[in-house]
Amino acid sequence: MTSGSPQPGFSIGEVLARLRPDFEEISISKIRFLEAEGLVEPARTSSGYRRFTEQDVARLRYVLSAQRDHYLPLKVIKEHLSAMDRGLRPPAIATANPEPPSDLAEPADLPTAHDFSPPSTDLRLTRAELLTAAGITDEVLGQLENYGLVIARDGHYDGEALLIAKTAHELASYGVEPRHLRPFRTAADREIGLIEQVVSPLARQRGSEAARKADDTVKELAALSVRLHAALVRSGLKRPRGAKR
Repeated sequence: MTSGSPQPGFSIGEVLARLRPDFEEISISKIRFLEAEGLVEPARTSSGYRRFTEQDVARLRYVLSAQRDHYLPLKVIKEHLSAMDRGLRPPAIATANPEPPSDLAEPADLPTAHDFSPPSTDLRLTRAELLTAAGITDEVLGQLENYGLVIARDGHYDGEALLIAKTAHELASYGVEPRHLRPFRTAADREIGLIEQVVSPLARQRGSEAARKADDTVKELAALSVRLHAALVRSGLKRPRGAKR
């Protein structure tokens, strides 16, 4: 990079210009003070100039709003920011003496019981239609069937079969073959067995209300099991590559 090339991020003057329309009392010395207090940590160029990111500007907005609108001391604001940095939701800033943050900021798009409700339309595909829709060969489909991953029901394939076949096709581009997917079938069967074990007392009861409750319980347990699986995978991927469990 040449000396005349623009540095990434915003200068302190540019940050001041962005904040001043909403915070008339803001000044360069105020921004420097908040930096000195550890509420924002802008990067520095090789020449020592501050360069602020969008996240830095957002943090400054949070700090200034908490001070002006809620009269929070910097110590409490700093605790809020620390909670946010650790993936927690800070407590509502309606008091200068809030409870410690406790609610986890869950990842988006986690499955819910509704995701396990029967589809409004029952998809029924022939073998040829499934091959075309999933983009796989008859040989690959045969392997998926042999390993119990795809199942034909009454001579047709449903939406779940299509999703499994498509996913297997995408995994194949990374060198993952149908035979590598057998542990997924085994794990799913174990989860299904656990769910059936929990629900069996309800399933043995008579009446529409008991049947509805059993159905709702199955959906809730299915969603929770998928959430747990996803969390375990995310947790495992955070380990350094090659580290032992």
